[in-house]
Amino acid sequence: MSGMHLSFYSAFTLSSLGLAFHRTHLISALLCLESMMLSMYIALSAWPVENQVASLTLTPILMLTFSACEASTGLAMLVASTRTHGSDHLHNLNLLQC
Repeated sequence: MSGMHLSFYSAFTLSSLGLAFHRTHLISALLCLESMMLSMYIALSAWPVENQVASLTLTPILMLTFSACEASTGLAMLVASTRTHGSDHLHNLNLLQC
């Protein structure tokens, strides 16, 4: 395993561990999701270059588009929850109380 692969895997693992263990604020969960998407984007961008395959060069752009949609939806949820509940704490967002 090269150093580049190790850095991609460690960035994805650290961001998923951050998402699993630091779930107090919605903004921290969104930042962990964005770092996971960033590490996946960099890995998918480097993969066609390593394997010299030209047919997979559109895949990172497609994933980046979905990541931007995910980020905008997450920020909309953050603004809506802050306006209705007064904070972005995840323990305030119980779907069973709606």
